[in-house]
Amino acid sequence: MVTWHLTIDSNDPARMARFWAPLLGYVPEPPPDGFASWLAYYQHVVPEENLDGDPDDYTDRIFDPAGEGPKIWFQPVPEKKTVKTRFHFDIYVADRSAPIEEIIATVDAKVAELVALGATVDHPNRIDTDTLQRYGVVMHDPEGNEFCVA
Repeated sequence: MVTWHLTIDSNDPARMARFWAPLLGYVPEPPPDGFASWLAYYQHVVPEENLDGDPDDYTDRIFDPAGEGPKIWFQPVPEKKTVKTRFHFDIYVADRSAPIEEIIATVDAKVAELVALGATVDHPNRIDTDTLQRYGVVMHDPEGNEFCVA
């Protein structure tokens, strides 16, 4: 059996968790039973010399409350993102079988919501032919990581 979670390098893990949790329908992950915080947990299980940076940074992880999606951990790093991301999230918010005008309205409403949360728009992408109608917007999260909303 294979299990996995996604770890994302972040300059501000708390901000990234606050941005991504509602977008994905996730919630903050509570610390293990018996510990009041992730800081208390890490101080208990990790030797002090192995705790990198501010231990408070270890608190920023989110998970799918339905248990269907992977956990996402936001790992503190000092460096900024410098190159294009080699993979990205595609977030589907519209019914892909709906008329193109409805898809555009749904996607654009979500894009506006995400911009208010700190995302930026890179560019829209529309395919409108006799056989295929698709619309999506390439965006960047608050730290510049690319993702698409469709």
